[in-house]
Amino acid sequence: MPAQPVLALDVIALHDRLLAQDDWPQADPPPPLPPPPQAALWHWVQINHRNNCLLWAEEDLARRRTVADTEIAANKRAIDGFNQARNDATERIDELLLVALQLVDEASARSDASHVTVPAGARLNSETAGSMIDRLSILALKVRAMREQTARTDVDDAHRAASAVKLERLLQQRHDLGACLDELIRDAMAGRAFFKVYRQFKMYNDPRLNPVLVDEQRRSPA
Repeated sequence: MPAQPVLALDVIALHDRLLAQDDWPQADPPPPLPPPPQAALWHWVQINHRNNCLLWAEEDLARRRTVADTEIAANKRAIDGFNQARNDATERIDELLLVALQLVDEASARSDASHVTVPAGARLNSETAGSMIDRLSILALKVRAMREQTARTDVDDAHRAASAVKLERLLQQRHDLGACLDELIRDAMAGRAFFKVYRQFKMYNDPRLNPVLVDEQRRSPA
């Protein structure tokens, strides 16, 4: 049986550690990770988290009401880019996990016709391990934001108390999701479960698939 490639506690610790760094996620290149057994996997966990963090910041900026529409349009385009990069990183996490779990051979892992080796009777999990890690990243951002609300000095006690209740709920949600991730990985290692990479994509980013962009191209002068 292969070694367990990832643990939820390690994912959560990485997410929180990166968010605590003052120059992250703007730092380029991202701060180096310690050398774990699955270095490439952890690299993409970090890339996914970085794009979620940048996406979060752009989402906040896109809600402004006192700036020019051109600035909001720029925010929306940035959101599209970060969202696509976040999704791409999630797929890379899934590919690397499937290889580490010996469910897909490395040569075909990135293709649409990957050679999957699944034990008879194994259940197909509706959510991939990569999507769970992506959700843990978003929860890390929510936890940080809600924790900041509990420490504000420009609000009343009721606001801080309500924020503390929400923070505890977010922490519980993250703990529960982490437990589900660990269970899926353990079940996949034992031949009881598997998941697939479905090659999700954002149609609105593709000028070949977005009907509005297709129409623009059709009407534009040659």
